[in-house]
Amino acid sequence: MRYINTLREGETIRNIYLCKGKRTAETRNGKPYDNLLLQDKTGILDGKVWDPNSSGIADYGEMDFIEVFGDVISYNNNLQLNIRQIRRAEEGDYLPADYMPTSEKSTEGMYQELLGYIRQIENTYLRQAVEYYFVKNEEFIRIFKGHSAAKSVHHGFAGGLLEHTLSVVKFCEYMVGAYPILNRDLLYAGALCHDIGKTKELSAFPENDYTDDGQLLGHIIIGVEMISQAVRSIPGFPDRLASELKHCVIAHHGELEYGSPKKPALAEALALNFADSTDAKMQTLTEIFKDKPGNDWLGYQRLFESNLRKTVI
Repeated sequence: MRYINTLREGETIRNIYLCKGKRTAETRNGKPYDNLLLQDKTGILDGKVWDPNSSGIADYGEMDFIEVFGDVISYNNNLQLNIRQIRRAEEGDYLPADYMPTSEKSTEGMYQELLGYIRQIENTYLRQAVEYYFVKNEEFIRIFKGHSAAKSVHHGFAGGLLEHTLSVVKFCEYMVGAYPILNRDLLYAGALCHDIGKTKELSAFPENDYTDDGQLLGHIIIGVEMISQAVRSIPGFPDRLASELKHCVIAHHGELEYGSPKKPALAEALALNFADSTDAKMQTLTEIFKDKPGNDWLGYQRLFESNLRKTVI
């Protein structure tokens, strides 16, 4: 098995990858070619089939495991595979675990740490709302532990949702200690619940793609509906507190153009937005810099609207 993060420019390889995406396009001269996204547990590689009608290119589709033969080149400072042959792989030719990108951290260790923050919530209503999913719902716990936080960009791997949520809670822990105006219980509950809707917005691996509800509603609306379900199960849950918790989730993207139906109107909602955005961007940088040798400039990065390079550590 040649993992994607071990490939180097100039190599010719034959290996099996998951065809995560396939799109037909045309060159400037009108010649058809295929754009592929090849995936294993270490990352995603762009692939090009410049002659899709060649006898060496067997029938295949998205989400097929395919054996590819081709040349590794560098294009716009990123590796690309120019593919000459494709064979659809059969069961037994590959190990599915090799194709699921997975958190490098202990899932169980992270989850136990998350439970520790839940135990710190003193408000009985907020703690019960969080426990409704994170302690009492075994199916939710199973899905949450193995889920990604995104289709791409940041934490797009199994365990990514858990890793991201824990990081956001830790950022909130710092802010609670630094700024006494913040309601710790509300902020912790909002941080723990801010992305629970992603368990229904995105499908499981290997697809890790948007579900119908993900396309139609999005994880913020789904998450608020899930919180409402938890709140309804708790007798006497204060209406005002329920609205404050929902607002933190609704506003955690910070801006209307970023998908939040409302801008932050509470200090806790603003703090949650900062924590979520900071972790997402720093993880994105981590994934951009990963496996990039040296400290050369990487070229323009759309998310950051800047050319980037890493420093020597």
